[in-house]
Amino acid sequence: MNAPDLRLPVDVPSTALFTDHYELTMLQAALRAGTAGRRSVFEVFTRRLPEGRRYGVVAGTGRVLDAVENFRFDEGVLGFLRERGIVDEPTLAWLSEYRFSGDIWGYPEGEVYFPGSPILRVEGTFAECVLLETVILSILNHDSAIAAAASRMSSAAGDRPLIEMGARRTHELAAVAASRAAYVGGFTSTSDLAAGFRYGIPTVGTSAHAFTLLHDTERDAFQAQVATLGTGTTLLVDTYDVAEAVRTAVEIAGPELGAVRIDSGDLLLVAHRVRQQLDELGAKNTRIVVTSDLDEYAIASLRAAPVDAYGVGTQLVTGSGHPTCSMVYKLVARADSDAPTAPLVPVAKKATGGKTSIGGRKWAARRLDEYGVAEAEVVGTGPVPDGLRDQQLLVELVKAGDVVAREPLDVVRDRHVEARARLPLSATQLSRGEPVIPTEYCV
Repeated sequence: MNAPDLRLPVDVPSTALFTDHYELTMLQAALRAGTAGRRSVFEVFTRRLPEGRRYGVVAGTGRVLDAVENFRFDEGVLGFLRERGIVDEPTLAWLSEYRFSGDIWGYPEGEVYFPGSPILRVEGTFAECVLLETVILSILNHDSAIAAAASRMSSAAGDRPLIEMGARRTHELAAVAASRAAYVGGFTSTSDLAAGFRYGIPTVGTSAHAFTLLHDTERDAFQAQVATLGTGTTLLVDTYDVAEAVRTAVEIAGPELGAVRIDSGDLLLVAHRVRQQLDELGAKNTRIVVTSDLDEYAIASLRAAPVDAYGVGTQLVTGSGHPTCSMVYKLVARADSDAPTAPLVPVAKKATGGKTSIGGRKWAARRLDEYGVAEAEVVGTGPVPDGLRDQQLLVELVKAGDVVAREPLDVVRDRHVEARARLPLSATQLSRGEPVIPTEYCV
């Protein structure tokens, strides 16, 4: 039997097999034990931020909602499970009718988070909630890591635009998700057409060194590009000699040349020389775009350079050294029977090695100082203190199985800018440090 094709079409992707084998074996055992129907509460959180990071960024929530909605076991998937003997027939019959019917609350996408923040809360029966663990974590861990790196880069760039160019540095499906997460974190455009098609992100791109090398001379390449794309195009000027290329570019396109791109060398030095040369040639409005393995530190080092935009690839799509957020999905409360009115009992793993957790359904609020700046992340169980009720962070995302909180991506992107602005100024420092605000527990 051939392996099933798991490529995701744009229309209605199935996410049922984006899970781990043991989710289904747990389901089978719980069905047989009569505990699968117990009302349960799972929460997503991280015990710590990546080393040196001051805050995290919630990203991927919209993709999680799509994944939950399309978590369906069709005949092809059920046939695969049956042939492999992964679960028994009663479990297959249960899976054939699977539809998540519970509730999901979470931090709104684009919001910042800290250690212990209950980023997502999934409530329903144990059976329907446990199946979602892997797909939820895979999305949130990846997208939040990319968004956090993007946020640091956009903070370092200030008002200069950032172009996401990492599609060729990661898996083809991850590239689309990375483009979306980068846009949430502050990037303005992407080179990935699939991301533009799926999420409406602005796309950009002109030419690579191969286009210049194709032609007999650099002049021929520039003339062909300008003739096709107009004088507002961006010409790549570091294939041979940068100074000669800039001179040729302005001769061909005139002072209305849109931009030049520098992709190698000492970017700080070369950018200054190119800016001076462009000004002397009368191309005072021609922009300078720099690329070449940039990260937030390189971007910050170019703050004083006459650079107008940055293109970032490898370091962005790998989370700038932190490709995951170490988020976990833990059962924090469950009923003692499958009766709808059975009370919830807090549960938590008790273990050494830093992997303990706090039981009970959590709320979260961000306490602000007199200037409206965040001073603490407060996480608790039970009643919310009066002074924090208006600062609660979790919002309803899914109600009785129906998605109730889909948002345009630009709304999410704007939310992140606002959330980051409410943090202390030290949040944007690139030096290593502790989370910019502490997490306090009110249990």
